[in-house]
Amino acid sequence: MRHRLDHRKLSRTASHRKALLRNLVTALFMHERIETTVAKAKEARRLAERLITFAKRNNLHSRRLCAAVLFEPEAVQRLFDVIAPLYATREGGYTRILKTRIRLGDAGQMGILELVKTREQKDADRKRREEAEAATVEQPKKRGLFGRGKKEEAPAAAAADTDAVTEKDKPKAKTTEKKSGKVRAKDNADKGGRNWTKGKTGPGSAPKKTRGSQRGQ
Repeated sequence: MRHRLDHRKLSRTASHRKALLRNLVTALFMHERIETTVAKAKEARRLAERLITFAKRNNLHSRRLCAAVLFEPEAVQRLFDVIAPLYATREGGYTRILKTRIRLGDAGQMGILELVKTREQKDADRKRREEAEAATVEQPKKRGLFGRGKKEEAPAAAAADTDAVTEKDKPKAKTTEKKSGKVRAKDNADKGGRNWTKGKTGPGSAPKKTRGSQRGQ
């Protein structure tokens, strides 16, 4: 028996659960359609329909009750000016839940919580959206960082200047020839420097010692 089973706890504390439901209802009134788990949607539906009933009264007390639940003042304004007049002749059943998919990770059943609208209201909303899209003018794309977003064509004058540059105007690069070891040794010998080549002595180099010279000493 389900004695005293009033609501779903949603694995949360009382304060966390209250804030969660207030967030869901605020998003529902702002966007008229949200996606969440089915368990959360069933709990949020109870609070949402209660607030719509308050808004249908359209007095100061009901407005204060709704403002105490909803986080955004824009949601309160939209509830009283747009949503409540849609259900002036409807007694309850303002929302519906549509099951959509199984969430990956925890296999939670997902669903869409949305406001119920008649066919005439849906057609009016569709027409309003189409008019808004037609009225918007496409803005030119801004260039990205450091001017990489859009390529610009080079002016004709700059192209003519680059063509006018000849080979004579270009600076000549210094050519450095790599000398071989023998050439470097010869240059050092002529200058009186030490010859570092193996097995040869120059004017400025020390005489090579042999075994005979070492014995004579």
